[in-house]
Amino acid sequence: MGNSQYHYPTETQSEFYIDEGCHIVEILNRSTHPDISISQARVEPGMTTENHFLEGTVEIYYILQGRGTAYIGDQTIAVKPSDLIYIPTGVEQYISNDTDEDLLFLCICTPRWQEHVYKTS
Repeated sequence: MGNSQYHYPTETQSEFYIDEGCHIVEILNRSTHPDISISQARVEPGMTTENHFLEGTVEIYYILQGRGTAYIGDQTIAVKPSDLIYIPTGVEQYISNDTDEDLLFLCICTPRWQEHVYKTS
């Protein structure tokens, strides 16, 4: 019935920790889809991710669970579920979880995220 060309199962058990300071589940990041990538990020209570920017890649955060503070360029933004945060290419960013529950959000990148676009400040 289903065609694997159009169906990409994602397992939350495939979560891994990155040195940026959060846990990631890659939902979609394939060379066959160069225009977009989607991952789920989880920032533990009291943690802050590394200050960084993406070169040549726009990123959008969609907050799923928890609350925190996003630092985008010179702006400080309180985030909560259903918030959408747009991060232009080349703009410094990091996010902090100031609560006692996990901060969970989608990271949508266009074009797709690749390791060489990640730059630390």
